[in-house]
Amino acid sequence: MIETLLVVVAIVFVFYSFRVHHYEEPEISHKIKDQVGKLWRMAHHNMRENRLVRAEKALLAILKIDKTNAAAYNRLGVLYAKQKEYKDAIDCFEIASSIQPTASSLHNLGLIYYETENYEKAVRAFEHALELDDTMATRHIAVAKALEHVGNEKLMQDHLEKAASLEPTKESYELLIALYRKKEMHKEADQLDHKLKKMTTQAPAQKKPRRLRRPARRVVV
Repeated sequence: MIETLLVVVAIVFVFYSFRVHHYEEPEISHKIKDQVGKLWRMAHHNMRENRLVRAEKALLAILKIDKTNAAAYNRLGVLYAKQKEYKDAIDCFEIASSIQPTASSLHNLGLIYYETENYEKAVRAFEHALELDDTMATRHIAVAKALEHVGNEKLMQDHLEKAASLEPTKESYELLIALYRKKEMHKEADQLDHKLKKMTTQAPAQKKPRRLRRPARRVVV
């Protein structure tokens, strides 16, 4: 009888212990989530206001709570890049990419490598970014510029042609025309130059803002 009673007491104890544990865990997670959200808002606000020291403190506080927050590392990398602290920026972008590789973080890493004239690493970073998302012309243009420095004109041409097909803009056309001229592909350059001139002439002229006509002022004596 005593043994049966002890078993029942043990089962009840385990049951209530589980319920208490199950109830408290989400509450703690919710508090942490709120704290991180508040720090994110502080970081974004201070970045917009160019208060970089305060923004850095907020981002470092986020990483103290969550050491695997790839977005915080990426934003911190952007902050360091703005201050031309390229070594720290590279470290942040590399950590962000190792935790959660995204096209954005890899592209940012490529930009820093390009800025520091490490063109081979820039090409690799840009190419990895394109493996994740190849729908933005700016990313193809970025890798093309890096490929120019390493002397790979064939791949450079491929990416510039892709950029021009994605977004036929003045920049993408002019870069591709310059490459065609360099490679003595005059027929292709002339055709694209004709497209560019046609595109610029057809572009609607920007309307000048209308001046408001105010009634003449009368001086009352």
